[in-house]
Amino acid sequence: MAKEIGVSLRAYHSYEKGERGLPIEALVMLDEKFGADVTWILLGTKAARVQHDIDALEEFETSLDRFLTEQGIRIKSEKRGAIVARWYRSHIDGPEIKMEDVHTWIELLRE
Repeated sequence: MAKEIGVSLRAYHSYEKGERGLPIEALVMLDEKFGADVTWILLGTKAARVQHDIDALEEFETSLDRFLTEQGIRIKSEKRGAIVARWYRSHIDGPEIKMEDVHTWIELLRE
């Protein structure tokens, strides 16, 4: 790992033990080579891939609304919101819920 992020083995061990902080360059290499969650490394919290996530959310909502319109299905806005929220949580935490399963939920929630 030390070699992959461009630091000495001794330095890497000191990072793991919490004796030294990771230099920015090492964090960048962790992100570039391994897709590491730098926010988690620094703060212990999960980072959101904001733009990617917003794009996926907008795409899901568009697809959901199109399906509801095409099928002539009406559901209450709070139920629609719950579907979107549940799908989004699955998108973030995995595994992502398939649209076929969302269609099944909708059948159960029809007005």
